Amino acid sequence: MRLAIFGLGRMGANMARRLSRGGIEVVAHNRSPEPIDALVAEEDNVIAAYDEDQMFRQLEEPRIIWLMLPAGPITGQTIDRLLPRLRPGDVLVDGGNSRYTETIRHAARVEEAGVHFLDCGTSGGVWGLKNGYSLMVGGSREAFAVIEPAIRVLAPSPDSGWGHVGPVGSGHFTKMIHNGIEYGMMQAMAEGLAVLRRKKEFDLDLAQITELWREGSVVQSWLLDLTAEALRSEGQSLDEIRPVVADSGEGRWTAIEAIDLGVAAPVMTLALQMRFASQDDEGYGNRVLAMMRNAFGGHAVERGRQEGDS
Repeated sequence: MRLAIFGLGRMGANMARRLSRGGIEVVAHNRSPEPIDALVAEEDNVIAAYDEDQMFRQLEEPRIIWLMLPAGPITGQTIDRLLPRLRPGDVLVDGGNSRYTETIRHAARVEEAGVHFLDCGTSGGVWGLKNGYSLMVGGSREAFAVIEPAIRVLAPSPDSGWGHVGPVGSGHFTKMIHNGIEYGMMQAMAEGLAVLRRKKEFDLDLAQITELWREGSVVQSWLLDLTAEALRSEGQSLDEIRPVVADSGEGRWTAIEAIDLGVAAPVMTLALQMRFASQDDEGYGNRVLAMMRNAFGGHAVERGRQEGDS
């Protein structure tokens, strides 16, 4: 089997490596040549494609092009550019984190041309090369059958960690909700560890505690494994880590979707809001709260200019 991976960031490049090591030929294309060169040098089943013409020449019909690009305009523009060159029966896979509503719009114009479109929600991060990826695929069963051999190689095992979950859009929708759940799990774990650390008189070793929770505890998980390992390697004070947590589009989209559907999702929504709070260097809202408290209750206000104030 041969397919193209278009976009060789951390996820796309490692997916290409796993496919290659599983015996699937990968036509590797990227905007900059360095990731292509690295893959060709490291892997036996990788074929370089330094431009789109070269990528198309290296593929046989039905051609499979798997996009691993940032969500938004880049993905849309790439689909617009590739579509006139695709033929009926070809398969275009969006393996990035596109919003499912955009995915449905992309699919409509792709499938109108007779080209199959699949959306593949992909989880696994930097560990996917070693452990495999969790793959949630939306689209027709006919198109899914074409890429199933690659799915079985990318997944943690040929028979687990992957599935055709529904029609076009359902793969990205499922991955979006997955990431919303992830936000809530991360927030709960972080809050619990913060409470443990604040209990100074017990002098608790958080690296030890998270390590012992990894075996037999109801909260044992891969997320806990990563946390325990980080506390052991970084030190539990985490002095070198800035308390700023980025948020992806998927966390926001999950909260919006819950509101639109009238589903109570306070944990996922609050976890998102806490990430916003961590990004607020100005802290203006809290300054207003301190002023209000002083105004009605006479409570003291801590004064002084913070670094970055103007």
